[in-house]
Amino acid sequence: MTGTDGGQADVVIVGGGAVGSATAYFLAASPDFKGRIVVVERDPTYARASTPLSVGGIRQQFSIRENVEIGLYARAFVAEAADLLEVEGERPELGFVENGYLFLAPPEGRAILAENHAVQTAAGAAISWLEADELGRRFPYLNTEGVAAATFGERGEGWIDPNTLLQAFKRKARSLGVAYVTGEVTGIGRGKASVERVTLADGSAIACGTLVIASGANSGTVAGLAGIDLPVGPRIRTVYQIACRDPLEGPPLPLTIGTTGVFVRPEGAGYVCGISPPEEDDPESWDIEVDWRWWDDVVWPALAERIPAFEAVKLTGAWAGPYDYNALDQNAVIGRHPEIGNLIFATGFSGHGLQQSPAAGRAVSELITASRFRTLDLTRFGIERILEGRPLKERNVV
Repeated sequence: MTGTDGGQADVVIVGGGAVGSATAYFLAASPDFKGRIVVVERDPTYARASTPLSVGGIRQQFSIRENVEIGLYARAFVAEAADLLEVEGERPELGFVENGYLFLAPPEGRAILAENHAVQTAAGAAISWLEADELGRRFPYLNTEGVAAATFGERGEGWIDPNTLLQAFKRKARSLGVAYVTGEVTGIGRGKASVERVTLADGSAIACGTLVIASGANSGTVAGLAGIDLPVGPRIRTVYQIACRDPLEGPPLPLTIGTTGVFVRPEGAGYVCGISPPEEDDPESWDIEVDWRWWDDVVWPALAERIPAFEAVKLTGAWAGPYDYNALDQNAVIGRHPEIGNLIFATGFSGHGLQQSPAAGRAVSELITASRFRTLDLTRFGIERILEGRPLKERNVV
């Protein structure tokens, strides 16, 4: 289906990645919604999209309770995804590896780690607290020097195949009648208190009852078409692939975040690893190119220090992808615009979009069908804090 076939829709979703497609699925599957849904996606190959270029993490180790609850919901959804997203007998296998996240804290980070751990366990997440000596016994391949304490996800944390989840959401949504339009939104027509239509690059227009902006790293640009300043744009992240000559003796390596912020986890017979650059060296950009300098200067030295066996690793490849980075507080923006009643946001996930897509999609569908959040109260993620400059800071951004 092309943009010229758009016509009119009850709901237009800009962005067909994991969040947009999850929204389309939950809305189409809701018994309380009977309208027409159109998803506008500018690149159906998803070659530059965040979802297929992510490392597929699922976790509950966050500092904000809502993020913990979103992570718990994601794990529950993944467990049922084969049934929920089945189409004509095809059941998606997400390949969930339940291997936990392991956060290591230096002495100066111990208090914050303890505060985060209290939030996580109060929300019902199975996160263990490990003192340094216990950490060394449990994961004997780790060098615990400089580590004051750690937290480990005993259950419910790990990683999945991100593209499988995306395609499963999309396939299921289409089976429920959702139309996917290939095109780029270049205009948003609106009155004082509502959005009336979107215009595509080919000149066609789609009239809409509700507009959902779920266009990932492009969301700031799309919001700008409606005259809204949304601080969400692309930040490029590099993931390095490595092979280790000597096997690690002990339990499987969790997705480990070291004291410097470098992360590493198993991938097939090898590992993937990386780091989020410091803010002063993290410009907004669509230049999706591998940044090799972080490997030599930061990532490899940190890995070799923390896991001595990694002194002999071989760099086997790398890829780069965009984060839909919320420059205010690196937290999602989910909710209605306070003055434009039929405009809803689901963006700014800052690297957590894949794992937060089930909860975000369900939340948006509830706003449309029930005018409120039902499953999880995500009110604090509303755009009001953006408009008022009130950051809701997430401490555990990887």
